[in-house]
Amino acid sequence: MSPTAATRPLLAATALVSALLVGGCASTRLDAQWVDPQLGGTASLRGTKVLVACEAFESVVKQICQDQLAAEVVARGAVPVHASKVVNPEPGRPLPAEQYFAAAREAGAKAVLSATVMLAARDLSPGMSIGIGGFGIGTGRVGVGGGVSVPIGGGQPTAGYATDNRITDVASGRLLWTAKASTPPSADINAQLGSLAKTALGAAEKAGLF
Repeated sequence: MSPTAATRPLLAATALVSALLVGGCASTRLDAQWVDPQLGGTASLRGTKVLVACEAFESVVKQICQDQLAAEVVARGAVPVHASKVVNPEPGRPLPAEQYFAAAREAGAKAVLSATVMLAARDLSPGMSIGIGGFGIGTGRVGVGGGVSVPIGGGQPTAGYATDNRITDVASGRLLWTAKASTPPSADINAQLGSLAKTALGAAEKAGLF
């Protein structure tokens, strides 16, 4: 057998592993979006105050979410105001937008930007392994050829989050925009929530809200 023929199975196996790795490195995505068809070009929040509120079952996730959303609001030329006076009797459950209106009016906010953080996926396994050559499927590694392996996952429980985001006009009570974004499992919650906020607010900006 020629050296070229002998290396073909290994090259094919390497390509397959590369595809698996790339497929596993998914990024934050915008799953769905709705924009008020009557929005027009008059709803830009640039230069205005926006009340920012997050709901999550864990207080640390809620606070990180609010900070990340506020940073994205600032980046788009608006002034964020935290809904610190609004108390949710059922933490983690979404609140109707009108329950934020009193705090928004007191702060002089034109709109309410609210987000509910949900657990979208959880990875409890140590990873998947596919042995090519021996055609064995196990856990923990992907093996190629004679002992060359690439670990997939670190064996640590990780969570993927999703956010349901809404922008509501305070004066009229009208929902202007809503979108859902999700991110794959990761051990870095700060990075996940930051990416979710950037993705969602980026979509709102393209829709004419900023």
